[in-house]
Amino acid sequence: MSEFRYPVDTDQFAMIREKGLVYVDKTDLLFDLVNRYNYVFFARPRRFGKSLLCNTFKAYFQGRKELFEGLKIMELEKEWKACPVLHFDMSDLKNYSIPEAKSNLERQLRSYEAIYGSDPESITVSARFSDLIHNANKQTGEKAVVIFDEYDAPLMRLLYEKEELEAMRSFLRGFYQVVKKEGAYLKFVFITGVTKFSQMSIFSELNNLKQVSMFDEYSGLCGITQKELDTVLRPCVEEYAEALDITLEEAYADLKRNYDGYHFSGKSQDVYTPYSVLNALNDKATRNYWFESGTSTSLIEHLRHFPKFNPLDLDGVEVELDSFNAPCEYAATPIPMLYQRGYLTIDHYNKEDDVYVLHFPNYEVRQSIISGLTNYLMDTDDLDRDSAILAMSRAMKRGDLSAALTELRSYIASIPYDIITRKEWMAKKSREDFYKLLMYVVFSLLNSKVDTEVKSVKGRADVLVKTKSDIFVLELKVDDSVDNALAQIDRKGYAIPYESDGRKVTKCRVSISSEARNIVHWRSVDEEGNIIDEQKF
Repeated sequence: MSEFRYPVDTDQFAMIREKGLVYVDKTDLLFDLVNRYNYVFFARPRRFGKSLLCNTFKAYFQGRKELFEGLKIMELEKEWKACPVLHFDMSDLKNYSIPEAKSNLERQLRSYEAIYGSDPESITVSARFSDLIHNANKQTGEKAVVIFDEYDAPLMRLLYEKEELEAMRSFLRGFYQVVKKEGAYLKFVFITGVTKFSQMSIFSELNNLKQVSMFDEYSGLCGITQKELDTVLRPCVEEYAEALDITLEEAYADLKRNYDGYHFSGKSQDVYTPYSVLNALNDKATRNYWFESGTSTSLIEHLRHFPKFNPLDLDGVEVELDSFNAPCEYAATPIPMLYQRGYLTIDHYNKEDDVYVLHFPNYEVRQSIISGLTNYLMDTDDLDRDSAILAMSRAMKRGDLSAALTELRSYIASIPYDIITRKEWMAKKSREDFYKLLMYVVFSLLNSKVDTEVKSVKGRADVLVKTKSDIFVLELKVDDSVDNALAQIDRKGYAIPYESDGRKVTKCRVSISSEARNIVHWRSVDEEGNIIDEQKF
């Protein structure tokens, strides 16, 4: 029985504190934010703790001091003055028509009108919202706090429905802009969401809205930082390691590989997906929690609107800030949506060229995207694909690279070649591009069974596979000879880092013919260059 209880099914700050659930203290950042700005916009991917943050703000402004005992803010806040808090969860409006969304918003308004009163002559939701702010101020003598959680939820499903999107945007615009009109009666406004919609179209009058999403100092405001995992959550990781019968170092490496890697600014802290980490610690297991809690259908639907973009090509893309931080409804590429939804993140910032390098944040996201898109891209059956991957991994684990490559040949032969012409984005690519992508996908999927690193889908596709007894260094080439590839492995020293590893090192050149539509030749050599195996078809 675990001595820790995790908030895996609640985002209610009060419940977490009252029940003694695991909580990572961010209240010093909360205090800093409140005392710096009055109107704040903060974007993060789904399942990153935005709703918990909103509920923490709510409890703080309500003056519920008892919930913050032992937290950092207790050393900072001296007054603990209660204010009226108007908290709107806009995710309740998603997947609804405008009349249904209006009805839902009216329900939320009524809950506050029951406390602060209403004006029967005010009919529209905007007018009622204005009255509510005035009434709350009049009744309490304090300025009100307004929180919009998931402001963009009602808009996301309409992203490619122009008329409906504009109608919903127009409806919400009038409601959101009340906070500008009634600024004299407001103490603090906090807005969260996943995506950055055009400020001109949603918050056209809120020219004082401060977007802190990419501020270095708030990079760890949501999520779990490396420092927090090393300190606050260390006892939890120790229990996780003990339950899995692995060392503490292996546990940390496991969590880092699967759930770390998010960066939200040029000098961002290392941030883990909180939903995945807390579920992993709770379940004493490693699964794709974050990805599986959403839907890959919406991702694929989004990518269909950008047929010339292969999502796997975006791992490592160099872009300027405006190219991935742009409003999604006007984006000419899928990059803004993929970044803002958490499928891509900042790898690093190149100050000299003023560009950001984006990549898949971690193993969970990378493997889940590849697995989720494989069937769509390749038209293959799950069972066939998984069977081939399992057979390849078993062959490599017993050191039989030849059997693994034979299995790969069979898998390639089962893929309908006409997908290059049937898939619009594939039709724009050459046969060589197709087979480079295929190799990238297959060996990436193999990582679920053995330790595999695929260096790049662009140009050459270098692959490193590690098992308990072997290290395989593969050079995959399309329409080129095996001699050139083996020479490249030696020339660039791909195997040198593993010469003193203790495991058997095998270098292999695999040649794929786009005309024959399959592997046509491979040659494997040992560390001294002696041929171990060669097959030519």
